[in-house]
Amino acid sequence: MESYRNASKHIAVLAFPFGTHAVPLLNFVLQLSDACPHTMFSFLNAQQSNNSTFPKNLDKIKSFNVWDGLPEGYTFRGNPHEPLDYFLKAVPGNFIKAIDVVVFETGKPIDCLITDAFYAFGADIADELNIPWVALWTASPRALFVHVDSDVIRHHVGINGPKDKPLDFLPDFSSIRVADLPNGLTSGDIDAPMPALLYKMGVSLSRATVIATNSYEDLDNTVVNMLKLRFSTFLNVGPFNLVSVSSSTVDDSHGTLDWMSKHEAASVVYISFGSVITPPPHELHALCEALEECEFPYLWSLRGNPKKQLPLGFLERTSSKGKIVPWAPQQKILEHPSVGVFVSHGGWNSVLESINGTVPMICRPFFGDQQLNTRTVEVVWGFGLGLEGGTLTKEGAKQALKLILSSQEGKKMREKIRVQKELACKAVKPNGSSNENFKTLVKLVSNSYQQVSG
Repeated sequence: MESYRNASKHIAVLAFPFGTHAVPLLNFVLQLSDACPHTMFSFLNAQQSNNSTFPKNLDKIKSFNVWDGLPEGYTFRGNPHEPLDYFLKAVPGNFIKAIDVVVFETGKPIDCLITDAFYAFGADIADELNIPWVALWTASPRALFVHVDSDVIRHHVGINGPKDKPLDFLPDFSSIRVADLPNGLTSGDIDAPMPALLYKMGVSLSRATVIATNSYEDLDNTVVNMLKLRFSTFLNVGPFNLVSVSSSTVDDSHGTLDWMSKHEAASVVYISFGSVITPPPHELHALCEALEECEFPYLWSLRGNPKKQLPLGFLERTSSKGKIVPWAPQQKILEHPSVGVFVSHGGWNSVLESINGTVPMICRPFFGDQQLNTRTVEVVWGFGLGLEGGTLTKEGAKQALKLILSSQEGKKMREKIRVQKELACKAVKPNGSSNENFKTLVKLVSNSYQQVSG
């Protein structure tokens, strides 16, 4: 605990342990720890997420486990919502208890609170401790805006109303439909634990000292400007994949980058649906049939046993064209000149990594903000495609692959995403908007707790 004794400030960080939330939060904290000398960060997270996110304690960041809410002897039965629901019942009590333990163990009171923006209770904890609250939104500004404006949206479209109704009552949302909104915002069970958490967040975020996002000003400028009008300090400080400290050694034990190097520029289909969900068997089969008939080379990062999940004989028939691995260094692959298209679930980290690699997307969304990201990528930014009906069919996948890899339309998409890459790189350079916003954030984190207590 010597590093705590020598630190002049102590910042508590509360992570959301599901999906890919904890990783961008940790990247954000790594940046802050580099910029804030003599500051210790206590990273509070569920043990399982800490184990995968946080392989070792860093010089100025120490991980602490919070209770995940699971009953003693709990066995996972395959329902991904169950652990989430248990966890949400345990908050905020599990975090409050953990903060007390951290303060007791370190002998250092908390000077500032940083949380995943999902945690509206951050406002109450910060008020109780008389410290500033920094909320980090890890998804897109557009996804944040619909949660902040959920009452307005519900007023205009109702609950469980027509799915094809456009949100033309909001600036720059006329091409977005009710069907593109996250489940629980205007459809489904709006009182379920996750929609209720997000609704509370939308109501409470104005109490945050700072709202920071993993994005950059020029990607969704109209929406960003609307958020700046709503909140006193709204700062785009990303994309984190361009500014975070990356390890010099890349784990490529499956030889994916060597394999990529044997292919022509912009010719390979890279497929990864993220770490949470795999498409149902009939969709996997449809995608395999499309790949086989199109004969494009493909690299597929697929969890589980490919022989059990994919059609009989597919691996053998496409062995000269394809490579399937259980894990791949995604960012490095998307930066490789051989990749021509990214078949993805449309998660926000994947969108940012696509921009960084200048690779157009084909999105098959599942939950959360993925449908909104998919629609935005297709109709607002124009560097990707959704699928008809929102699911993978053989004909739909073939059509999308051919359009991006073999047509003028695909070349235009590559040009549009290349422009976004340039804007993103400009934002994180010295004097760029994200860089300047980050400096503002560092000043607020370093100084504002004195103003709060004063």
